[in-house]
Amino acid sequence: MVARDAAQGMAPPLVSVLIPAFNHERYVLRCLDSVLEDPYPAKELIVIDDGSTDRTGARIADWVAAHCMDIPIEYVQREHRGIAATLNELAARANGEFLRPGASDDYLLPGGLDAQVRYLLEHPHKVAVIGDSMVVDGDGHKLQDSGMCDLHGADKSLYRTDDGIRRAVIRQWAIGGPVVLIRKRALDTADRWSEGLRIEDWDLFLRLAARGMLGFVDVHVCAYRLHGSNVSKTRHKGTRIANLTESRQVATFRASLFEEPYRTLLRAQSHYIDAKISFLERRPWPLLCHLAAYLALVVRARLPSAGPRAEGT
Repeated sequence: MVARDAAQGMAPPLVSVLIPAFNHERYVLRCLDSVLEDPYPAKELIVIDDGSTDRTGARIADWVAAHCMDIPIEYVQREHRGIAATLNELAARANGEFLRPGASDDYLLPGGLDAQVRYLLEHPHKVAVIGDSMVVDGDGHKLQDSGMCDLHGADKSLYRTDDGIRRAVIRQWAIGGPVVLIRKRALDTADRWSEGLRIEDWDLFLRLAARGMLGFVDVHVCAYRLHGSNVSKTRHKGTRIANLTESRQVATFRASLFEEPYRTLLRAQSHYIDAKISFLERRPWPLLCHLAAYLALVVRARLPSAGPRAEGT
């Protein structure tokens, strides 16, 4: 373990834990406490209150005052700019070799930082590594053991190869909660979060997966909290259509990054997203057309001429 290496005189790399906070007064203290509870020895905490309108900012300020001697902390309060802009600002303020983005309603699980740092040290060609999450409710009671398998129905075995990761990231978004550790140098160049997007994480992971720079450790690295305000779990029809429309735009825009057969799979996914939109809009004929196009492209992607065959998600 990295922590054990540190005890033997090998300095562990600094991890910057990044918390974008917005209107999570009920949950933010558990999030912050979890950073202290994780035994990884070399870490700093950077928090931005992104224009909260509840008591989130005041609760963070009280916590920082109580724990400013326990861990290096930087805390900023400012107007609302959105999640991607806040993540980019957090990354710019970070001093660590590795960045661990969090979420102010979720919390870290002990041992996750060590496992992810170990992976990136052992795989220098990888830029980022994802882990699994435990799913909890608003009171912190466990709902599901695995965010990937139980919540999203993912096949974890796909994440053990670059081919499998590409197919999984394209066809079945199964990343439950903030589960990534990323090298800061990657964000110092081009791999920043795309500002203006609400699904900024899928966009980032598509870019990483296209270049074979995304890895996976089968470790629970955070608790992903399901509550009534989760953006990704909204049942509001208009919001769901807007999110799906943005997803389709991301899929179309990022297709050029992939070689075959993954480019065809991403085109297929665009039609699948369009089919979902048509279903919500109660347009049966476009729904059938998009489903037919989706199936045809999936079959084409599996043909030997389109590239190496592998199981999809």
